[in-house]
Amino acid sequence: MRQTFRLALGVAAGLALVASAGCSAGAANAAAPLTVEVGIHFSKFLPGSLEVPAGRSIRFVLHNDDFIDHEFIVGDDALQARHEAGGESRHNSRPTEVEVPAGATVSTLVTFARAAQLTYACHAPGHFAYGMSGQLTVR
Repeated sequence: MRQTFRLALGVAAGLALVASAGCSAGAANAAAPLTVEVGIHFSKFLPGSLEVPAGRSIRFVLHNDDFIDHEFIVGDDALQARHEAGGESRHNSRPTEVEVPAGATVSTLVTFARAAQLTYACHAPGHFAYGMSGQLTVR
């Protein structure tokens, strides 16, 4: 029951982000990080797509409700291909590449300088091929 509620909350937060990404909250809130909740359940990211503004700090809060470890790797197709090929076995050295242990909640703070179409993915063996990825639009 708790996992279902947290997943629903994560999906609602993601949808609220997409709905409000174009709204201005005033100068006082412009510097405050925008929090984006991402759930991980049954080796899937929820939501499967996100939209965030360029130039603003984004705090990704990642909730792994699975009993296995996952990764949250954000980048372009070339970066995803490097990770899928096994170029890096450990992460957490960059805010766009974090490990999310089983049952844990992890956060990372990222600022995207310009508009881009990116992917967020898990490259644990077989996970990317299974479809553990999502689309991130930076506007």
